[in-house]
Amino acid sequence: MAKAGALGLLFSCFGAAPAIAASLPASPAGAGADSSRFPAERLQRLDGFLHKATDAHGYLGAVSLVVRDDDVVQSQAYGYRDLARSAPMRADSIFRIYSMTKTATTIAVLMLMEEGKLNLDDPLEKFLPEFAGMKVFAGGTADAPQLRPAENKITLHQLLTHTAGFATGGAGYEEATRLLERADLHGSADLQEFSHRLSRVPLAVEPGTRFSYDGTQLEVLARVVEVVGGQRFDAFLQQRLFDPLRMADTGFSVPTNKRDRIVDITVMGSDGKLRLDDGPSAVDPGAMLNPYYSGAGGLYSTAPDFMRLCRMLLDGGSLDGVSILGRKTVEQMMVNHLTFLDPPVTQFSDAEGFGLGGSVLLDPARKGRLGSVGQFGWSGAASTYFSIDPKERMISILLLQHLPNGAANDLPRLATPFYNLVYQALVR
Repeated sequence: MAKAGALGLLFSCFGAAPAIAASLPASPAGAGADSSRFPAERLQRLDGFLHKATDAHGYLGAVSLVVRDDDVVQSQAYGYRDLARSAPMRADSIFRIYSMTKTATTIAVLMLMEEGKLNLDDPLEKFLPEFAGMKVFAGGTADAPQLRPAENKITLHQLLTHTAGFATGGAGYEEATRLLERADLHGSADLQEFSHRLSRVPLAVEPGTRFSYDGTQLEVLARVVEVVGGQRFDAFLQQRLFDPLRMADTGFSVPTNKRDRIVDITVMGSDGKLRLDDGPSAVDPGAMLNPYYSGAGGLYSTAPDFMRLCRMLLDGGSLDGVSILGRKTVEQMMVNHLTFLDPPVTQFSDAEGFGLGGSVLLDPARKGRLGSVGQFGWSGAASTYFSIDPKERMISILLLQHLPNGAANDLPRLATPFYNLVYQALVR
């Protein structure tokens, strides 16, 4: 159970009333921070950096929230939530968290595992028979593919660790990926249709042989949750995760009366000026991000809400007397599961492995970022980040709303300097 204290009272208010959430402390040191552990002058470095990053030449705005044990170390809203820069950012502003959704989906799968309704080494076809008899792309082209039967069955563990073998891009897998693209998975009306479309596409590689990060695998797991859990995916998350944790501002769409808190989502134009993205959620903020309830990237949330989910994990699966997962299950989430690969790391970094629902930092020095071995976290496509550090018992969240395009004139990524400035402030 989470420790009682000022933070527990503060965040219980977030679940009750958005107006109270907006009263988060605006000082760089936050509420209850121990100045001997986080000196004010060091926190001001972080505060100054985020002020600069959200000035007239930077991001529209940001929300940062750093917690250690039951102390709010740093809590601040910066800049604005609209392109016109007329509506100040709020502590309870609502963001599209995209791939941070995957952590919630993983938790749902693990809840069903703890209930004895599935095992992680179960074959996917046990729950979704359409995945029986999968084929592997063995050569040729997308128009004339050569296929062979897969030697191994896809398991739930492979879906969780992005090693199921789907054709999700990468050098040497272009033709297989074209077949996946032709299936128009994102045009599916629901998760059942998504799974049926995917099951007809050949794999790129044998299951369990390659890490290839993509949302496809988590969409399939969301469908497994529906089948095994006996209810629609959004209803499962709402009843089993969001309501118990009092995450009142998290969901696949945003009620009309809350939509004024949604942050505009931007991209960098060729003229070097920010503009609104042209995606559906930019045109109609608060509407669903996908036609189906996406387990890979469909959620909206706030910093206070997502902090509650992170606190539950940091405290071993329980928060404020509510048990979501067992302690040993949470421990398994935060260890590297890629040990069957050589090397046992992700495609992104030789310093990071992958757990269940997020990356695991294996070598901070090689990563080039301050942190701890075993630090767990992930990010979202529109510049949202979270990190849980069990060793330091610290959670760091930074939410922005910008889709990077990789162009030379785009805004700089903030994750590394943000985490460096969080950790440099920790003196004991």
